[in-house]
Amino acid sequence: MAKYIFVTGGVTSSLGKGIFAASLAKLLQARGYRVTIQKFDPYINVDPGTLNPYEHGECYVTEDGAETDLDLGHYERFLNIPTSQANNVTTGRVYQTVITKERDGAYLGKTVQVIPHITDEIKARMLLLGKTGDYDIVITEIGGTVGDIEALPYIETLRQIRWELEEHDTLVCHLTLIPYLKSAKELKTKPTQHSVKELQTIGVRPDILVCRSEMELTDDMRRKLALFCNVDRDSVIQCLDADTIYAVPLDMEKEHLDTTVLRKLRLSADKQSDLSKWKHFLENLRNPKTDVHIGLVGKYIELQDAYKSIHEAFIHAGVTNTCKVHVEPIHSEYIDEHNVEAKLGHLHGILVAPGFGNRGIEGKIEAIKYVRENNIPFFGICLGMQCAVIEFGRNVLGMKGAHSTEMDPKTEFPVIDMMESQRKIKKKGGTMRLGAYRCDLQPNSISIGLYGSEHISERHRHRFEFNNTYLAEFEKAGMKAVGKNPDNNLVEIMEIPSHPYFVGVQFHPELKSTVDTPHPLFVGLVKAALEYKTGVKKTDVVNVAVEA
Repeated sequence: MAKYIFVTGGVTSSLGKGIFAASLAKLLQARGYRVTIQKFDPYINVDPGTLNPYEHGECYVTEDGAETDLDLGHYERFLNIPTSQANNVTTGRVYQTVITKERDGAYLGKTVQVIPHITDEIKARMLLLGKTGDYDIVITEIGGTVGDIEALPYIETLRQIRWELEEHDTLVCHLTLIPYLKSAKELKTKPTQHSVKELQTIGVRPDILVCRSEMELTDDMRRKLALFCNVDRDSVIQCLDADTIYAVPLDMEKEHLDTTVLRKLRLSADKQSDLSKWKHFLENLRNPKTDVHIGLVGKYIELQDAYKSIHEAFIHAGVTNTCKVHVEPIHSEYIDEHNVEAKLGHLHGILVAPGFGNRGIEGKIEAIKYVRENNIPFFGICLGMQCAVIEFGRNVLGMKGAHSTEMDPKTEFPVIDMMESQRKIKKKGGTMRLGAYRCDLQPNSISIGLYGSEHISERHRHRFEFNNTYLAEFEKAGMKAVGKNPDNNLVEIMEIPSHPYFVGVQFHPELKSTVDTPHPLFVGLVKAALEYKTGVKKTDVVNVAVEA
């Protein structure tokens, strides 16, 4: 039977429960245990698919097409294993299931209540992955903060699970804040004490206290926290602010978090932890040999989490190239033909980000025109690729007013059009082309050189596609479709072979980039940016294959 670890948060939100959960999972994985992580979110949306990126950050898409919380991206990047629909559950999905069952008569006329019906549904989902036989340990991150009304059903379910299972089969890590008051010149433990008291009021006692802090905890402070919060002295774990999220697993190892967890779960800690690859990655991350500046042209740049996976993919690609990538956010809404050179002229490459809607589109198109004409490395993702197609149609093929029917349904040249399978769909949530699909690559293309394989698989999230009616004209003029889906002939990758690096993809490669397997298209962009900066061909970056 699998063991279950629950991660709760107190005092304030945004403490980094997802990073902590991923770090703990990495430590346990490094000791040979099969680990997975799941996120339970207390909001009533069924999933983040319809949420504005300003509200919730990016929507992370799994292999099986689930639109999920961005923390699942951290889980995959740390563990290098895919997550699925089962790894992210929301209150909305729980209530939707319970109400559907009630309408179907599943409860035999009973009054449907939060306890036991809602908590039973949460419980079934919390224990689901542990019953598959695929994992030794299941880590469950509970979103929100202890004390929130929305989180109460989840904490109550946690209490019930701890009551039902054997004592050593479950463990609770409570992540909390130890604030530093400048006026008093000292750290304060009182908020943490109140947070733990709130948790205990609901009937849950934490086994391990993880203390986020700007400054070192003294031995006296650890002893005080252990005494007042009713945990073991060695179960007070210090979690200081780190220079990078990739340092957190090693910081937690120094605190002996993994050995403490294994002891409490009565699991063997005999196998030595192997984090050699992780340490090598971190060493290269902290000691780059050179740097490049790459512009991230998008419409949600005010919130870094809106493009979280892109930022992390640049870190992975930078390390592969022994290079620090300075990502410069550039708001596409404020780019025009008069200022485009001032905004982009100093860069060594640009990435035009995905998105939806008309706002900022013309700025993206203007940016693409500038880098295409000036041989600056370009990478377009999803809407970024579509904008590249629109720009090429307008300015190379002379298709005045060429556009996507998403923005201009009456355009004379609909070079981007809605997928046929999407035309009759009216509901917004969970109805796009989602998840992993195959793509076959053309010989002698930039992409096949980077992937090292002619058959790949990538994740999607879109309704609109390249209009194949115009494909012959585009290819004759020099923009080639070098990647296509073998089942429906959908264009997946567009390149301009005469350009040093001009690649647009319909899929989302950032979602598959991890510490162990940096994504080849990001590696290629950084390599091209280095060559553009120095004027010297770089040959020491090997192909990084992504499994089909």
